[in-house]
Amino acid sequence: MSSHDKYQTPLSTRYASQEMMTIFSARTRASTWRQLWVWLAEAEKELGLDISDEALTQMREHVTVTDKAFVVANEYEKKFRHDVMAHVHAYGEDAPAAAGSIHLGATSCYVTDNADLIFQQRALDLILPKLAKVIQNLQQFALQHKDLPTLGFTHYQAAQLITVGKRAAQWIQELMMDLEDIETVREKLQFRGAQGTTGSQATFLELFNGDADKIKQLNEILCKKAGFPSAYPISTQTYTRKVDLRVANAVCALGATAQRICSDIRHLANLKEMEEPFEKSQIGSSAMAYKRNPMRSERITALGRKLARLPADFTATFEAQWFERTLDDSAIRRMDIPEMFLLADSILLALDNVTNSLVIYPNVIKARIDQELPFMATESILMKLSTHGVSRQDAHEEIRVLSHEAGAVVKQQGGRNDLLERIKKDEFFKPVWNEIDNLVDAKLFIGNCPKIVEDYCNGEVAQKLAKYGDSLLKAETAQLSI
Repeated sequence: MSSHDKYQTPLSTRYASQEMMTIFSARTRASTWRQLWVWLAEAEKELGLDISDEALTQMREHVTVTDKAFVVANEYEKKFRHDVMAHVHAYGEDAPAAAGSIHLGATSCYVTDNADLIFQQRALDLILPKLAKVIQNLQQFALQHKDLPTLGFTHYQAAQLITVGKRAAQWIQELMMDLEDIETVREKLQFRGAQGTTGSQATFLELFNGDADKIKQLNEILCKKAGFPSAYPISTQTYTRKVDLRVANAVCALGATAQRICSDIRHLANLKEMEEPFEKSQIGSSAMAYKRNPMRSERITALGRKLARLPADFTATFEAQWFERTLDDSAIRRMDIPEMFLLADSILLALDNVTNSLVIYPNVIKARIDQELPFMATESILMKLSTHGVSRQDAHEEIRVLSHEAGAVVKQQGGRNDLLERIKKDEFFKPVWNEIDNLVDAKLFIGNCPKIVEDYCNGEVAQKLAKYGDSLLKAETAQLSI
């Protein structure tokens, strides 16, 4: 049967990186189980159990699961209805000298849970530098445009001016929060280790003739081999599913951030102030040839929507676990854990592509400012009149009348804002006619935006990115094939 004849997730066929897909591939999963069995046998032998050198040699030689071994394991699973035991027997066929030693003292969750923790550790290590790359893109963009005035929007209505760089700095701050949260769950991630069927370590206590110190040493050895600082001190049959939820809360929040950033970009694209990269031969619409749709930002928004809602699954899985374990966590975790990281990976690849080459149209931005700035400048004109001895209340009324007239031209006639021209023709404002043009320089209305951007991007952001210096030096901008 061709791959075209069965469903495949778009995350693997269209969006995610090969590196992330490999982490969650069937071969990586099954081979990691074998590696965990090797580590267990090595540690048990080191602590005095009778496991032959030949057994270990054969196990090491057959860690990578071959296509043939998958066929064997599938046949065993049809017979046993148990995936872990199917792979135990398949491994035993590849390493016959070790057949009686594989999985010694362990429960299925020794391989399934420890493997899931390894995969999450690797996946977190893969997305963190990608997130740092997106932040670096926006850091450079924000600094480049820190002085470029643009309309601020509250309630999606024109508000006080900010700068293009200041808006990007807000996006950076939210991504920095995601980076810090993901770093935290990565740093706190621990191993399950070898804990027995209900977390009592009873089987290992029996194997080591009641020597509890050897169980402690066993887990220290396993943690070192697997690259974890320590094991969770309390375990049931599984590591607590609270761990998955904590990771999900950090990783999936990135989905919300991505939606927010790309929603801004999409609105700005509609205003023709900003665009995502657009390829020379790219088609925006099958019907309307002139269109330049922000399809990458729309894709990121869609993927972000899915990712941001996954914590509900992890919450339900955690809260529904009974006592020491129920198996209703298994099928959903097989989908949710890989999907979470494939989504995050896909989002970061696309965000990197978009934020690395954002296009700004300063003349469009200025034209929109020119439509709104006269209204915003009236307070300055009013204050300047007062220095010429003009009554503040009289000036306020004159400005109010002219502002409404100019507003009617814009809203009812579709014309441009001619408030300044009206003021320059009205004798009441003659004392400040020569000063009006200087009062409506857009840069007078951006407040402290340039310094805010400089201080943040060259300070806190730069310090955080320094941690990823090596990977950022080697990083290339993600290229999207679709």
